[in-house]
Amino acid sequence: MNSEGPLGPISGPPLAGIRILEVGVMLAGPYATMLLADLGAEVIKIEPPGGEISRQVSDSYFASLNRNKQSVCLDLRSDEGRARLGDLVANSHALLVNMKPSAIQRLGLTYDALRRFNDRIVCVALTGFGLNGGDDPAFDYVIQAATGVAAMTGHPDDPPTLPGYSSVDNSTGLAAALGLLAQIVSGRGGQVDVSLRDVMLSQLNYRASAYLNDGAEPQRYPYGAHSYYVPAQLFETADGYLALFITHDAFWKSFATEAGIEGFTTMAERAAHRQEVLAVVAAQLASDSALGWEARLRPLGIPAAAVRTLPEALEATPEVVVTAGDFKLVRSPIHIDGYHPEYRPPPRLDEHAEIPSVQSS
Repeated sequence: MNSEGPLGPISGPPLAGIRILEVGVMLAGPYATMLLADLGAEVIKIEPPGGEISRQVSDSYFASLNRNKQSVCLDLRSDEGRARLGDLVANSHALLVNMKPSAIQRLGLTYDALRRFNDRIVCVALTGFGLNGGDDPAFDYVIQAATGVAAMTGHPDDPPTLPGYSSVDNSTGLAAALGLLAQIVSGRGGQVDVSLRDVMLSQLNYRASAYLNDGAEPQRYPYGAHSYYVPAQLFETADGYLALFITHDAFWKSFATEAGIEGFTTMAERAAHRQEVLAVVAAQLASDSALGWEARLRPLGIPAAAVRTLPEALEATPEVVVTAGDFKLVRSPIHIDGYHPEYRPPPRLDEHAEIPSVQSS
């Protein structure tokens, strides 16, 4: 496939010719580089003797974060391992590291330590609190607790609640991939510093702004209700739960007509009479099932969805499931015209010990 882009010819996958080294563990780092590998980057996963720890979780767990990569086993504590790393750095565009700051520094995985091999190498440090933020343990759930996410999640009368998936790790992986590509595009080498804490606080954007500028502290509402929009939450129906998200008056007009509700025509009026609005809406939604309401409201352009389990969601969207060797996985969320990723299985440990050299551009 050949085409002409604004900066010159484009050939093959979007990231063809880009080589990225990964020293990553578990989720955030490996997720970042897997997304880049899906876009055609050559990703070399550098693993310690015995393999990266997520290989011990399960084969499917490892596959979900490491498809389309190569594996090279190096002992970065040894002279031989560091020398081999230097060879790889000399012929790579970026290195993404997902470890404690002290380990990153001790193993020489920073730009300052590696620039002698390649002054255009982009070094991304993905840590809990920043490359200079210390070694306090920083796992997904810990960051959810530390940044206010757990405190604002759940029913008002219940204990704080954690989301059912690794929201911090996944979000930070996305941010790290963005920072890595931005620095490559700049044409300069350098250090990129991305932390779990900073990414999560950034994602609390309007919540943080409301507190910083207006002194408004986040409140928890029943059924996960939105703090501004009414009605925008989960509702119990005759069978199952429905997520309804009415953000403006046109949505409300269409919904109210279908549900047989009168009044509350403006956003301000609905916010001022929250409890009354919710009582009326709940009563009407109880007359049909969640799937029934979804089928009625979707054609009207109203944001609504029945609450599904993950198996139900996957069964409803079979197009997102791809095959990578023996594994069924969820495809890349990034779709680019004319490019269809090839999904290869995760590498065996040290499967690509002899990596051929390529020259960085």
